[in-house]
Amino acid sequence: MEGAEAGERAAVAQDLLALGYEGFLGAAPLGTPCPDFRALCARLAAELATLGAWKREEGAGTLSAGDGPGEEEFLRQLAGLLRELHCPDQGLCGRDCAAALRKPGACLRLLRFLCSELQAARLLRLHARRNPRPVLPGWEGAEKGAGVVQELVLTLQALGLPRPTQGTLASQLLWELHAKISELLPSLPPGSLQALLSHPLDAPRWEALEFLSQRLGDQYCCRRRLLLKRLDLTISAFYWSDRAEAQGEVIKAVLTPIQEVLTPASDVSIAHVLAARADLSHLVPATSKAARQGTCCAINKVLMGNMPDRGGRPSELEAPMPRWQSRREDGGGQKVGRQCWGRKKKKK
Repeated sequence: MEGAEAGERAAVAQDLLALGYEGFLGAAPLGTPCPDFRALCARLAAELATLGAWKREEGAGTLSAGDGPGEEEFLRQLAGLLRELHCPDQGLCGRDCAAALRKPGACLRLLRFLCSELQAARLLRLHARRNPRPVLPGWEGAEKGAGVVQELVLTLQALGLPRPTQGTLASQLLWELHAKISELLPSLPPGSLQALLSHPLDAPRWEALEFLSQRLGDQYCCRRRLLLKRLDLTISAFYWSDRAEAQGEVIKAVLTPIQEVLTPASDVSIAHVLAARADLSHLVPATSKAARQGTCCAINKVLMGNMPDRGGRPSELEAPMPRWQSRREDGGGQKVGRQCWGRKKKKK
């Protein structure tokens, strides 16, 4: 165990050296009672906060590295820091942070986690400088537009949030949306927003789900191509009339934008399945009052007038004309028909 701990200590020292923290990890034993260990963690957390890797609460500072009572404050703030960074090490994120850090190798795992988070934060900052963060476009006429801006406008209206000003960063807007949704979630009835897919998925199930999604997408595309082809044929039939021929350009101006939007490919993905809520599984009759609120329109009240009789009733068809038949096998010389063409000659 001592050899493994020494190797882990050397790896953490190498990470600190790569980050520019030279000489911070000496040969002294690590632990929260050690002021040098608390100072090192405080410096790593301070740089993480400067880079925006974690969001400190209002009125709270970074990790405190003071002596005496400062150790308790350090442990309390360290637990909050690990929660903010979503530390995957369950041994460090327990209820008793002090007891967790007293276990062998826990302090080295803490330093390794903070170093990895700092490396990622520096790389993200470097990438952000080379590729500036997206800024939301203008909001004028966004209700009539399409795309992400329209979805954001509808989301803000539903949550009762004001429109952001011009040049607002997308990350800032997402933080505000997350805070507002977290505020409204406790006010919902119990069981609301329950996920429709509640069973955990392992690698084989993910592959099966991806296969089903691909097969369903192919079938949907095939059926939609058929419907679009039928739509094109129906529209082309309207051009056969004399009135439509005179209004051909007007009809094209109306129908062409609609036909361009109708694509055979499906935009439903596995993300929609994961985001589906349990209320989608409730069966609602198509004629119910709630369903008719979304399908009712003015055309439902239009009654069709008298239509021309196209026939097609078998009971009203006339009997077919009789056909001429060949001579009978019994030697009869008279053909069956509507009239006789001659009389039989008497044999001499």
